[in-house]
Amino acid sequence: MFSSLRWSELGGLRRCDIDLATCTVRVTRQLIEVRGGGFAFGSSKPRAAIRSGPIPEVLISIIRWHLACFAEQGDEGLIFTSPAGKPLRHTNFRRRVWLPALKAAELPAIYFHDLRHTGNTLAANAGASLRELMERIGHDSERAALIYLHSSDERQHQIADTLSKLVTEELNRGSKRQGGQSGAKRSGTPRARNREQAS
Repeated sequence: MFSSLRWSELGGLRRCDIDLATCTVRVTRQLIEVRGGGFAFGSSKPRAAIRSGPIPEVLISIIRWHLACFAEQGDEGLIFTSPAGKPLRHTNFRRRVWLPALKAAELPAIYFHDLRHTGNTLAANAGASLRELMERIGHDSERAALIYLHSSDERQHQIADTLSKLVTEELNRGSKRQGGQSGAKRSGTPRARNREQAS
């Protein structure tokens, strides 16, 4: 979710694609399920999908554990495999792992791709620009990136709270300035007072 990889890109990840020292993942290919039961690895498409991106530091210890326990050995070893050590098949993963996990977590039947959508929405809410989102999700189309820039209720409340704070601070400063004036409160607009002084 937090690295915005597609299912096929996750399926194609190798050990050499992950640099834990710099907390970076490089996406260069995808896993393709061939009709009839086979697998193939192809370059990521569109061209913008070939990219490098940061891995949130909070995930590094989990990735280290996964690499030690489940990933294939060697630089070309797959990061994610089936229990039999084969490339993942989407339908099997959904039936055997994804749906039971959703049920255990008492979540609705969402799609795996929804994680990518959620991660990109969180990135947009965190302040990612349109160009940054395009790089993050591997799209050279602004239209695709704009999907994730829709505002959430939470973000709207954050904006409203910030505006409220700014207004409150300004009102408090104004009250302090008025409270510091000596003598009776002057009435009338500045223009009216200027006319009185001129007459």
